[in-house]
Amino acid sequence: MELFRRNTYFALGWLAFALLAAPAVTFAQTDEIQVYDAEIEDTGKFNLMIHSNFTPSGRTTPAFPGGLTSNHSFNGTAEWAYGVTDWFEQGLYLPVYSFYSPGHGGTINGFKLRELFVRPHAHDHTFFYGVNFEFSVNATYWESRRITSEIRPIVGLHLHPVDIVFNPIVDTDYTGGFGGLEFVPATRVAYNFNEKWAGALEEYSDDGPLRKFLPLHDQFHEVWAVMDHNNKWLNIETGIGFGVTHGADKITLKLMLSRDLN
Repeated sequence: MELFRRNTYFALGWLAFALLAAPAVTFAQTDEIQVYDAEIEDTGKFNLMIHSNFTPSGRTTPAFPGGLTSNHSFNGTAEWAYGVTDWFEQGLYLPVYSFYSPGHGGTINGFKLRELFVRPHAHDHTFFYGVNFEFSVNATYWESRRITSEIRPIVGLHLHPVDIVFNPIVDTDYTGGFGGLEFVPATRVAYNFNEKWAGALEEYSDDGPLRKFLPLHDQFHEVWAVMDHNNKWLNIETGIGFGVTHGADKITLKLMLSRDLN
């Protein structure tokens, strides 16, 4: 645990230094719609998760000139994960892609590296925590900047059978100050029917830059109904999200399929 704390403090300090110039990021596309709960792969285990997101009714204007539009888009990524220790998981999103988006068709959108530090064996504790760092290399139609990053703190409670999880995420594209960090929190409240089935309500937001949040009407807020099913062959998470503000997509669907590879 002491080594975990030292490495987490080092990573936080490095990211804080790197983000001294971080500006706001517009409401671009997303390849991953998920709340992190500090669960990681067992040491030495590889896992593959396929993320698929379809927006049957979304925004028809791109977030920036030349960007993809979300309406009728079908985006996804392959997320590769490896359990390095009981408190550290290394991840790679490769490729990040769109099967289809209006005006662009199918595209390869980039890749992401992530480092996830957590309280060991989070599932066994009432209170759990962690922090995830992501470094993204983007196609210029996926994000307005080639290089972007994310810091995702994780805090939560296992209250059996209810789980409450909060990710106060901040995004950056490395060109501004701390006040320009984009605040994009995610929240999950889940009820575990048993070890295999769970239902959840999730909320995803983009409130705008820390220096001055956008007016509520222009913020991105979606509320999701989600169902999880786990078995020894495949873990499934699926859900439907509804936009509740003008700045959000009206309807989005997600499907996440994962399994261990060894």
